[in-house]
Amino acid sequence: MGQTLEKAGAENFPVAPFFVPAAWREDLMRVYGFARLVDDTGDGDLADPAGTAALLGVDQPPPATPSDQPGPPTPQEVAFRLALLDGLERDLDRVFETALHGGGADRPRHPLLRALVPMVERRCLTPEPFRRLIEANRVDQTTARYATYDDLIGYCTLSADPVGRLVLAIAGTSTPERIALSDAVCSGLQVVEHVQDVAEDLSRGRIYLPTEDLDRFGVTEADLAAPSANGAVRELIAFEVERARTLLDRGAPLVGTVRGRLRLLLAGFTAGGYAALAAVEDAGYDVLARRAKPDKRRLAAKAAAIFAKGR
Repeated sequence: MGQTLEKAGAENFPVAPFFVPAAWREDLMRVYGFARLVDDTGDGDLADPAGTAALLGVDQPPPATPSDQPGPPTPQEVAFRLALLDGLERDLDRVFETALHGGGADRPRHPLLRALVPMVERRCLTPEPFRRLIEANRVDQTTARYATYDDLIGYCTLSADPVGRLVLAIAGTSTPERIALSDAVCSGLQVVEHVQDVAEDLSRGRIYLPTEDLDRFGVTEADLAAPSANGAVRELIAFEVERARTLLDRGAPLVGTVRGRLRLLLAGFTAGGYAALAAVEDAGYDVLARRAKPDKRRLAAKAAAIFAKGR
């Protein structure tokens, strides 16, 4: 559990910064912990996969020799990951059963899911956003390429948008207008991450850059596997950067619909995306040589500007 939460420090913007109310901060970390657990399960990055399987009552045996080498997972690894994701969804059911029925229900088995129960009770949350995050990781086991940009955005509705919806629910500020703006920001942040992580994703056998875009710029998978980006790859990444910026621009007015510390939190999330895009630009759009990381001073300045303007 501790190792899962420690990964929060690697995000583009603090997951639960000091300035938010303590109750929000605790709930944001609960959401992050769940999302990180699900992602680590789908990526095969759990510290103790066999122990997690035993905890969740998963009968599918773990791979006899887990692969430490980069590359697509074996069929046995895929089967094990899918079984774990099913186990997490059953444990999610226990979260909501416990929240509804209290002591008479079968309590969640995983500590990160047990921690969701009081939050679900206080915030009157629904299971749909949590289920979408699990489903996104099921998709990752069976889908390694996205033909079109629309296909990729469809994936983002599972992998990213639910997090923003949960943040709004925790703050008690959900409205249809805010949800639509939040979805744009979250999808934009997900596209930003895909741009930053091209090399890492390829090492897992996945390419999140749409195939139609690779074809448009004449980029091959071999080009993406190179130690540094050639001209065609840089042009492709520049194109994807503008797509991500368009999504952030579309959703940024969300900041102006709220006040106080929530406004600052949302400004920070949005600024994290813009700062990451600036880092990619500063690297000359070469995301293969190293992961472009946002500059903290630039991030803070952008967050302040978005906070002041409300977009």
